[in-house]
Amino acid sequence: MELIYKIIHLLFWILAVYLSFNCLYLLFFAIAGLFPLAGAEKKSSTHKKIVVLFPTYHADEVIIDSVRAALAHEYNGVANIVVIADGLLSRTVERLEAMGAEVIEVFFEKSTKGKALLYAIEKLKDRGFEVALVLDVDNLMGPDCLEAVNSSFQQGHKVVQLHRTAKNLDTSFAFLDACNEEVNNQLYRKGQAVLGLSPALIGSGMAFDYSYFHSLLKNVGETIGEDKKMDFLIAGDRVKVAYLNDIFVYDEKVSSASVFTTQRTRWLASQVEFLRTYTAIGIKELFKGNVEFFNKTIQTMLMPRILLLGLLFIMALQSFFNPFGPGKGLWLTLFISICVTLLISIPVRFYKDKKLYLAIWQIPRAMIGMVIALFSIGKVKKSNLVTPHQNTNAGGNKN
Repeated sequence: MELIYKIIHLLFWILAVYLSFNCLYLLFFAIAGLFPLAGAEKKSSTHKKIVVLFPTYHADEVIIDSVRAALAHEYNGVANIVVIADGLLSRTVERLEAMGAEVIEVFFEKSTKGKALLYAIEKLKDRGFEVALVLDVDNLMGPDCLEAVNSSFQQGHKVVQLHRTAKNLDTSFAFLDACNEEVNNQLYRKGQAVLGLSPALIGSGMAFDYSYFHSLLKNVGETIGEDKKMDFLIAGDRVKVAYLNDIFVYDEKVSSASVFTTQRTRWLASQVEFLRTYTAIGIKELFKGNVEFFNKTIQTMLMPRILLLGLLFIMALQSFFNPFGPGKGLWLTLFISICVTLLISIPVRFYKDKKLYLAIWQIPRAMIGMVIALFSIGKVKKSNLVTPHQNTNAGGNKN
Protein backbone atom coordinates (compact mmCIF):
# COMPACT_ATOMS: atom_id res chain seq x y z
CA MET A 1 0.00 0.00 0.00
CA GLU A 2 2.87 2.35 0.78
CA LEU A 3 4.26 1.78 -2.74
CA ILE A 4 0.87 2.76 -4.23
CA TYR A 5 0.87 5.95 -2.17
CA LYS A 6 4.36 6.80 -3.43
CA ILE A 7 3.31 6.23 -7.04
CA ILE A 8 0.22 8.42 -6.64
CA HIS A 9 2.33 11.10 -4.97
CA LEU A 10 4.85 10.94 -7.86
CA LEU A 11 2.11 11.15 -10.49
CA PHE A 12 0.72 14.29 -8.88
CA TRP A 13 4.18 15.85 -8.92
CA ILE A 14 4.73 14.92 -12.57
CA LEU A 15 1.40 16.58 -13.41
CA ALA A 16 2.41 19.65 -11.39
CA VAL A 17 5.71 19.95 -13.26
CA TYR A 18 3.97 19.68 -16.65
CA LEU A 19 1.31 22.24 -15.74
CA SER A 20 3.94 24.57 -14.28
CA PHE A 21 5.82 24.42 -17.56
CA ASN A 22 2.61 25.37 -19.40
CA CYS A 23 1.94 28.32 -17.11
CA LEU A 24 5.49 29.65 -17.22
CA TYR A 25 5.68 29.49 -21.02
CA LEU A 26 2.34 31.25 -21.48
CA LEU A 27 2.96 33.90 -18.83
CA PHE A 28 6.42 34.67 -20.26
CA PHE A 29 5.06 35.39 -23.75
CA ALA A 30 1.99 37.18 -22.38
CA ILE A 31 4.30 39.66 -20.64
CA ALA A 32 6.49 39.95 -23.75
CA GLY A 33 3.36 40.79 -25.74
CA LEU A 34 2.77 43.85 -23.57
CA PHE A 35 5.78 45.54 -25.13
CA PRO A 36 5.32 47.57 -28.34
CA LEU A 37 6.00 46.24 -31.81
CA ALA A 38 7.03 48.48 -34.68
CA GLY A 39 4.17 49.45 -36.99
CA ALA A 40 3.94 48.15 -40.53
CA GLU A 41 5.17 50.20 -43.49
CA LYS A 42 2.28 51.03 -45.81
CA LYS A 43 3.95 52.88 -48.65
CA SER A 44 6.29 51.69 -51.34
CA SER A 45 7.50 53.09 -54.65
CA THR A 46 7.08 49.73 -56.40
CA HIS A 47 4.31 47.17 -56.17
CA LYS A 48 4.39 43.42 -56.47
CA LYS A 49 1.72 41.46 -58.32
CA ILE A 50 -0.44 39.82 -55.66
CA VAL A 51 -2.96 37.01 -55.88
CA VAL A 52 -5.54 36.87 -53.07
CA LEU A 53 -6.67 33.27 -52.60
CA PHE A 54 -9.99 32.21 -51.06
CA PRO A 55 -10.02 28.41 -50.54
CA THR A 56 -13.76 27.73 -50.32
CA TYR A 57 -15.56 24.56 -49.28
CA HIS A 58 -19.37 24.72 -49.56
CA ALA A 59 -19.87 28.33 -48.45
CA ASP A 60 -21.98 29.86 -51.22
CA GLU A 61 -23.51 32.76 -49.32
CA VAL A 62 -20.48 33.86 -47.33
CA ILE A 63 -18.01 33.90 -50.21
CA ILE A 64 -20.01 36.45 -52.18
CA ASP A 65 -19.66 39.17 -49.54
CA SER A 66 -16.01 38.32 -48.90
CA VAL A 67 -15.11 38.56 -52.59
CA ARG A 68 -17.11 41.76 -53.05
CA ALA A 69 -15.10 43.38 -50.25
CA ALA A 70 -11.80 42.04 -51.60
CA LEU A 71 -12.52 43.40 -55.09
CA ALA A 72 -13.18 46.83 -53.57
CA HIS A 73 -9.95 46.82 -51.54
CA GLU A 74 -7.58 49.62 -52.58
CA TYR A 75 -4.14 48.67 -53.86
CA ASN A 76 -1.86 50.70 -56.13
CA GLY A 77 -0.48 47.58 -57.80
CA VAL A 78 -2.09 44.57 -59.47
CA ALA A 79 -4.10 42.26 -57.21
CA ASN A 80 -6.21 39.40 -58.56
CA ILE A 81 -8.94 37.80 -56.47
CA VAL A 82 -9.09 34.03 -56.97
CA VAL A 83 -11.68 31.72 -55.42
CA ILE A 84 -10.69 28.06 -55.14
CA ALA A 85 -14.15 26.52 -55.37
CA ASP A 86 -14.68 23.10 -53.81
CA GLY A 87 -18.36 22.22 -53.84
CA LEU A 88 -19.76 25.65 -54.77
CA LEU A 89 -23.02 25.79 -56.72
CA SER A 90 -22.71 26.61 -60.41
CA ARG A 91 -24.78 29.76 -59.96
CA THR A 92 -22.36 30.94 -57.25
CA VAL A 93 -19.41 30.36 -59.57
CA GLU A 94 -21.13 32.34 -62.33
CA ARG A 95 -21.93 35.18 -59.94
CA LEU A 96 -18.35 35.37 -58.67
CA GLU A 97 -16.99 35.51 -62.21
CA ALA A 98 -19.50 38.20 -63.14
CA MET A 99 -18.26 40.25 -60.17
CA GLY A 100 -14.71 40.13 -61.51
CA ALA A 101 -13.18 37.30 -59.47
CA GLU A 102 -11.43 34.33 -61.02
CA VAL A 103 -12.74 30.91 -60.02
CA ILE A 104 -10.69 27.71 -60.01
CA GLU A 105 -12.86 24.67 -59.38
CA VAL A 106 -11.33 21.65 -57.64
CA PHE A 107 -12.68 18.14 -57.15
CA PHE A 108 -11.10 15.86 -54.58
CA GLU A 109 -12.24 12.58 -53.09
CA LYS A 110 -11.00 13.90 -49.75
CA SER A 111 -10.78 17.67 -49.62
CA THR A 112 -8.08 19.51 -47.73
CA LYS A 113 -7.11 23.16 -47.81
CA GLY A 114 -3.51 22.31 -48.61
CA LYS A 115 -4.42 20.29 -51.70
CA ALA A 116 -6.76 23.01 -52.94
CA LEU A 117 -4.09 25.69 -52.53
CA LEU A 118 -1.44 23.59 -54.27
CA TYR A 119 -3.75 22.94 -57.23
CA ALA A 120 -4.47 26.66 -57.61
CA ILE A 121 -0.85 27.76 -57.17
CA GLU A 122 0.29 25.35 -59.87
CA LYS A 123 -2.48 26.47 -62.21
CA LEU A 124 -1.51 30.14 -61.73
CA LYS A 125 2.28 29.72 -61.66
CA ASP A 126 2.84 31.20 -65.14
CA ARG A 127 0.82 34.35 -64.49
CA GLY A 128 3.65 36.39 -62.97
CA PHE A 129 2.35 36.56 -59.39
CA GLU A 130 5.00 37.44 -56.83
CA VAL A 131 2.98 37.25 -53.60
CA ALA A 132 0.11 34.99 -52.52
CA LEU A 133 -2.21 36.11 -49.72
CA VAL A 134 -4.43 33.40 -48.23
CA LEU A 135 -7.80 34.34 -46.74
CA ASP A 136 -10.57 32.20 -45.27
CA VAL A 137 -13.96 32.24 -46.93
CA ASP A 138 -15.37 34.63 -44.31
CA ASN A 139 -12.37 36.99 -44.10
CA LEU A 140 -12.41 40.72 -44.83
CA MET A 141 -9.22 42.73 -45.31
CA GLY A 142 -8.77 45.83 -43.17
CA PRO A 143 -7.48 49.19 -44.44
CA ASP A 144 -4.07 49.22 -46.15
CA CYS A 145 -3.83 45.44 -45.98
CA LEU A 146 -2.37 44.83 -49.45
CA GLU A 147 -0.19 47.95 -49.30
CA ALA A 148 1.35 46.75 -46.03
CA VAL A 149 1.83 43.24 -47.39
CA ASN A 150 3.56 44.66 -50.46
CA SER A 151 5.86 46.86 -48.36
CA SER A 152 6.82 43.92 -46.17
CA PHE A 153 7.83 41.85 -49.18
CA GLN A 154 9.70 44.80 -50.65
CA GLN A 155 11.77 44.69 -47.46
CA GLY A 156 12.77 41.12 -48.27
CA HIS A 157 10.37 39.02 -46.17
CA LYS A 158 9.24 35.70 -47.60
CA VAL A 159 6.37 34.99 -45.19
CA VAL A 160 4.06 37.47 -43.45
CA GLN A 161 1.30 36.91 -40.90
CA LEU A 162 -1.33 39.61 -40.42
CA HIS A 163 -3.33 40.32 -37.27
CA ARG A 164 -6.49 38.26 -37.53
CA THR A 165 -9.28 39.58 -35.35
CA ALA A 166 -13.03 39.19 -34.87
CA LYS A 167 -15.56 40.73 -37.23
CA ASN A 168 -18.61 39.58 -35.24
CA LEU A 169 -19.28 40.00 -31.52
CA ASP A 170 -22.99 39.32 -31.76
CA THR A 171 -23.25 36.55 -29.16
CA SER A 172 -21.54 35.99 -25.83
CA PHE A 173 -19.93 32.84 -27.23
CA ALA A 174 -18.61 34.75 -30.25
CA PHE A 175 -17.19 37.33 -27.83
CA LEU A 176 -15.47 34.56 -25.88
CA ASP A 177 -14.00 33.21 -29.11
CA ALA A 178 -12.87 36.73 -30.03
CA CYS A 179 -11.08 36.97 -26.68
CA ASN A 180 -9.43 33.63 -27.35
CA GLU A 181 -8.24 34.87 -30.75
CA GLU A 182 -6.63 37.93 -29.18
CA VAL A 183 -5.00 35.85 -26.45
CA ASN A 184 -3.51 33.68 -29.22
CA ASN A 185 -2.26 36.82 -30.94
CA GLN A 186 -0.61 38.00 -27.73
CA LEU A 187 1.01 34.68 -26.87
CA TYR A 188 1.89 33.13 -30.20
CA ARG A 189 2.31 36.12 -32.47
CA LYS A 190 3.05 39.49 -30.88
CA GLY A 191 4.87 38.09 -27.84
CA GLN A 192 6.98 35.87 -30.07
CA ALA A 193 7.74 38.70 -32.53
CA VAL A 194 8.77 41.11 -29.75
CA LEU A 195 11.44 38.59 -28.72
CA GLY A 196 12.66 38.08 -32.29
CA LEU A 197 10.91 34.77 -32.90
CA SER A 198 8.55 34.00 -35.75
CA PRO A 199 4.82 34.26 -35.05
CA ALA A 200 2.72 31.16 -35.47
CA LEU A 201 0.81 31.01 -38.72
CA ILE A 202 -2.94 30.95 -38.26
CA GLY A 203 -4.33 29.57 -41.52
CA SER A 204 -5.54 32.86 -42.98
CA GLY A 205 -4.31 36.41 -43.27
CA MET A 206 -0.94 34.94 -44.18
CA ALA A 207 1.10 35.94 -47.23
CA PHE A 208 3.97 34.18 -48.98
CA ASP A 209 6.56 34.73 -51.64
CA TYR A 210 4.84 32.93 -54.51
CA SER A 211 7.58 30.48 -55.46
CA TYR A 212 8.38 29.73 -51.81
CA PHE A 213 4.69 29.08 -51.13
CA HIS A 214 4.66 26.63 -54.03
CA SER A 215 7.59 24.72 -52.56
CA LEU A 216 5.95 24.63 -49.11
CA LEU A 217 2.64 23.32 -50.42
CA LYS A 218 4.38 20.45 -52.22
CA ASN A 219 5.39 19.15 -48.78
CA VAL A 220 2.16 19.79 -46.87
CA GLY A 221 0.40 16.59 -47.94
CA GLU A 222 -3.11 15.77 -46.75
CA THR A 223 -2.78 17.09 -43.22
CA ILE A 224 -5.72 19.05 -41.81
CA GLY A 225 -3.27 21.43 -40.14
CA GLU A 226 -1.62 22.90 -43.21
CA ASP A 227 -0.68 26.12 -41.38
CA LYS A 228 1.09 24.23 -38.58
CA LYS A 229 2.83 21.98 -41.08
CA MET A 230 4.11 25.07 -42.91
CA ASP A 231 5.23 26.51 -39.56
CA PHE A 232 7.59 23.56 -39.14
CA LEU A 233 8.73 23.59 -42.77
CA ILE A 234 9.52 27.31 -42.56
CA ALA A 235 11.36 26.88 -39.26
CA GLY A 236 13.29 24.00 -40.80
CA ASP A 237 14.33 26.33 -43.64
CA ARG A 238 15.32 28.95 -41.02
CA VAL A 239 13.09 31.53 -42.73
CA LYS A 240 11.84 34.35 -40.48
CA VAL A 241 8.11 35.10 -40.51
CA ALA A 242 7.13 38.77 -40.17
CA TYR A 243 4.13 39.77 -38.04
CA LEU A 244 2.12 42.89 -38.89
CA ASN A 245 0.33 43.53 -35.62
CA ASP A 246 -1.43 46.70 -36.80
CA ILE A 247 -2.75 45.31 -40.10
CA PHE A 248 -6.05 43.53 -39.64
CA VAL A 249 -7.92 40.70 -41.29
CA TYR A 250 -11.44 40.29 -39.93
CA ASP A 251 -12.57 36.75 -39.21
CA GLU A 252 -15.92 35.28 -38.22
CA LYS A 253 -15.94 33.86 -34.70
CA VAL A 254 -17.99 30.83 -33.72
CA SER A 255 -21.34 31.70 -32.20
CA SER A 256 -22.32 28.43 -30.51
CA ALA A 257 -20.83 25.69 -28.37
CA SER A 258 -21.47 23.00 -31.00
CA VAL A 259 -19.54 24.87 -33.70
CA PHE A 260 -16.78 25.56 -31.15
CA THR A 261 -16.50 21.83 -30.43
CA THR A 262 -16.30 20.94 -34.13
CA GLN A 263 -13.60 23.51 -34.75
CA ARG A 264 -11.53 22.52 -31.70
CA THR A 265 -11.76 18.83 -32.57
CA ARG A 266 -9.97 19.58 -35.83
CA TRP A 267 -7.39 21.77 -34.07
CA LEU A 268 -6.68 19.19 -31.38
CA ALA A 269 -6.25 16.44 -33.98
CA SER A 270 -3.75 18.66 -35.77
CA GLN A 271 -1.83 19.35 -32.56
CA VAL A 272 -1.62 15.66 -31.68
CA GLU A 273 -0.45 14.85 -35.21
CA PHE A 274 2.45 17.29 -35.05
CA LEU A 275 3.31 16.43 -31.45
CA ARG A 276 3.91 12.85 -32.58
CA THR A 277 5.73 13.86 -35.74
CA TYR A 278 8.06 16.59 -34.54
CA THR A 279 8.94 16.05 -30.86
CA ALA A 280 12.10 14.05 -31.52
CA ILE A 281 13.01 16.18 -34.55
CA GLY A 282 12.55 19.35 -32.51
CA ILE A 283 15.03 18.17 -29.88
CA LYS A 284 17.58 17.34 -32.59
CA GLU A 285 17.06 20.77 -34.18
CA LEU A 286 17.72 22.45 -30.83
CA PHE A 287 21.17 20.85 -30.70
CA LYS A 288 21.75 22.18 -34.23
CA GLY A 289 21.01 25.69 -32.97
CA ASN A 290 17.53 25.94 -34.50
CA VAL A 291 15.72 27.48 -31.53
CA GLU A 292 12.82 28.50 -33.80
CA PHE A 293 12.02 24.90 -34.70
CA PHE A 294 12.29 23.75 -31.09
CA ASN A 295 9.97 26.55 -30.00
CA LYS A 296 7.35 25.32 -32.50
CA THR A 297 7.75 21.85 -31.03
CA ILE A 298 7.19 23.16 -27.51
CA GLN A 299 3.93 24.74 -28.62
CA THR A 300 2.58 21.33 -29.66
CA MET A 301 3.26 20.09 -26.12
CA LEU A 302 1.12 22.74 -24.45
CA MET A 303 -2.31 21.90 -23.13
CA PRO A 304 -5.18 23.90 -24.69
CA ARG A 305 -5.70 26.90 -22.43
CA ILE A 306 -9.36 26.31 -21.69
CA LEU A 307 -8.51 22.78 -20.50
CA LEU A 308 -5.52 24.12 -18.57
CA LEU A 309 -7.72 26.66 -16.81
CA GLY A 310 -10.32 24.04 -15.88
CA LEU A 311 -7.79 21.48 -14.72
CA LEU A 312 -5.91 23.97 -12.57
CA PHE A 313 -9.18 25.06 -10.97
CA ILE A 314 -9.92 21.43 -10.11
CA MET A 315 -6.39 20.83 -8.82
CA ALA A 316 -6.57 23.94 -6.65
CA LEU A 317 -9.81 22.71 -5.09
CA GLN A 318 -8.59 19.17 -4.48
CA SER A 319 -5.40 20.43 -2.83
CA PHE A 320 -7.41 21.50 0.23
CA PHE A 321 -8.19 17.90 1.16
CA ASN A 322 -5.85 15.69 -0.91
CA PRO A 323 -2.58 14.80 0.86
CA PHE A 324 -0.85 13.63 -2.32
CA GLY A 325 1.43 15.75 -4.46
CA PRO A 326 2.20 19.44 -4.02
CA GLY A 327 0.42 21.51 -1.41
CA LYS A 328 -2.30 24.03 -2.15
CA GLY A 329 0.25 26.86 -2.38
CA LEU A 330 1.62 25.62 -5.72
CA TRP A 331 -1.77 24.77 -7.20
CA LEU A 332 -3.23 28.14 -6.24
CA THR A 333 -0.18 29.91 -7.65
CA LEU A 334 -0.53 28.08 -10.97
CA PHE A 335 -4.24 28.82 -11.18
CA ILE A 336 -3.67 32.49 -10.45
CA SER A 337 -0.85 32.63 -13.01
CA ILE A 338 -3.03 31.31 -15.85
CA CYS A 339 -5.77 33.76 -14.87
CA VAL A 340 -3.26 36.63 -14.94
CA THR A 341 -1.96 35.44 -18.31
CA LEU A 342 -5.43 35.54 -19.80
CA LEU A 343 -6.35 38.87 -18.21
CA ILE A 344 -3.28 40.72 -19.50
CA SER A 345 -3.62 39.15 -22.97
CA ILE A 346 -7.17 40.38 -23.58
CA PRO A 347 -7.17 43.84 -25.22
CA VAL A 348 -8.10 46.72 -22.93
CA ARG A 349 -10.94 47.74 -25.26
CA PHE A 350 -12.70 44.45 -24.57
CA TYR A 351 -13.03 45.35 -20.88
CA LYS A 352 -15.21 48.30 -21.88
CA ASP A 353 -17.80 46.01 -23.44
CA LYS A 354 -20.34 44.39 -21.13
CA LYS A 355 -20.39 41.34 -23.42
CA LEU A 356 -17.07 40.35 -21.89
CA TYR A 357 -18.72 39.72 -18.54
CA LEU A 358 -21.48 37.71 -20.21
CA ALA A 359 -18.83 35.76 -22.13
CA ILE A 360 -17.20 34.67 -18.87
CA TRP A 361 -20.29 32.59 -18.13
CA GLN A 362 -19.69 30.70 -21.37
CA ILE A 363 -16.33 29.37 -20.15
CA PRO A 364 -17.82 26.21 -18.55
CA ARG A 365 -19.59 25.41 -21.85
CA ALA A 366 -16.31 25.93 -23.69
CA MET A 367 -14.53 23.59 -21.26
CA ILE A 368 -17.14 20.90 -21.84
CA GLY A 369 -16.78 21.46 -25.59
CA MET A 370 -13.02 20.97 -25.36
CA VAL A 371 -13.42 17.73 -23.41
CA ILE A 372 -15.84 16.45 -26.06
CA ALA A 373 -13.39 17.56 -28.77
CA LEU A 374 -10.56 15.71 -27.02
CA PHE A 375 -12.50 12.45 -27.22
CA SER A 376 -13.64 13.09 -30.80
CA ILE A 377 -10.23 13.43 -32.46
CA GLY A 378 -10.70 10.12 -34.27
CA LYS A 379 -13.62 11.57 -36.23
CA VAL A 380 -11.30 13.94 -38.10
CA LYS A 381 -9.87 11.09 -40.16
CA LYS A 382 -13.35 10.08 -41.28
CA SER A 383 -14.83 13.47 -42.15
CA ASN A 384 -13.83 17.05 -42.96
CA LEU A 385 -15.42 18.58 -39.84
CA VAL A 386 -15.68 21.92 -41.60
CA THR A 387 -16.57 24.92 -39.46
CA PRO A 388 -19.95 26.28 -40.63
CA HIS A 389 -20.06 30.00 -41.44
CA GLN A 390 -22.74 32.62 -41.16
CA ASN A 391 -23.17 35.65 -43.36
CA THR A 392 -21.82 38.13 -40.81
CA ASN A 393 -20.81 41.18 -42.77
CA ALA A 394 -19.34 43.26 -39.99
CA GLY A 395 -15.98 44.25 -41.30
CA GLY A 396 -16.26 47.76 -39.88
CA ASN A 397 -15.90 46.41 -36.36
CA LYS A 398 -12.24 47.03 -35.83
CA ASN A 399 -10.97 45.03 -32.90
